[in-house]
Amino acid sequence: MTMNFDTLQSADDTTRVRVLSEALPYIQRFAGRIIVVKYGGAAMKDSSLKDKVMRDVVFLACVGLRPVLVHGGGPEINTWLDKLGIEAQFKNGLRVTDAATMDVVEMVLVGRVNKEIVSLINQAGGSAVGLCGKDGNLIKARPQGDEGIGFVGEVSATNVKLIAALVADGYIPVISSVAADETGQAYNINADTVAGELAAALDAEKLILMTDTAGILKDYKDSSTLIPKVDIQEARNLIEQGIVSGGMIPKVTCCVRSLAQGVKAAHIIDGRIPHSLLLEVFTDAGIGSMIVASGYRM
Repeated sequence: MTMNFDTLQSADDTTRVRVLSEALPYIQRFAGRIIVVKYGGAAMKDSSLKDKVMRDVVFLACVGLRPVLVHGGGPEINTWLDKLGIEAQFKNGLRVTDAATMDVVEMVLVGRVNKEIVSLINQAGGSAVGLCGKDGNLIKARPQGDEGIGFVGEVSATNVKLIAALVADGYIPVISSVAADETGQAYNINADTVAGELAAALDAEKLILMTDTAGILKDYKDSSTLIPKVDIQEARNLIEQGIVSGGMIPKVTCCVRSLAQGVKAAHIIDGRIPHSLLLEVFTDAGIGSMIVASGYRM
């Protein structure tokens, strides 16, 4: 059986229309609502994926949602530490951040990475504004508490007036996870944590963590064991049972914490898949794992 060009074109058009039709109720439901996206992992390193993520963020804004992007930048920090002859060290999964390393972290995250993302969003037709936790007293930091890790912080307070004003005027805030304490000392804070705390403070509709895994898996070696939806208690049980383990524990915990503070739904998605952001937000099946508060209705 052969299929001519006109038939193929018709099939493509039908698929596009079906996809748009499926997206419509989600666009209507989430219009005007804030979506906080933590951007990191492979999607930051692969230039093709990077461009797709930026286009997806602009698409969210164009159809009426209000995206807020929080980013990390570990690989680029490592690159610059190496260039400057500073050894990258980790302790219990946390970057050991002495004064020299903190200078590099701030330079890379607030300067190079943040402004590159802003530029890419603007090139894709959006209006992005780059910020860090210091701007407008957006985030106040305090020491994380573990010994021997230096200037690794956690969020002690947030002031989201600046973000709220920007999104109300149609801008896309792009936020790096560097903040200062009451004395002005800079701290490096985990970007997942920052995203979760900002999502809660902004009363966001969704928190979306882009990762390098398919989501929450029953068997971490088999992506076909993806768990598409759990509530807060089920998520806690998965941690207790050891199904959620390793680096996934802080991500799931971050999601649970944001839900407990009022965020409607939290998602862990695979940023290595092109357009995973749109697939999760605008399709019935989604693509990752969604964690919701008990009693949440689709």
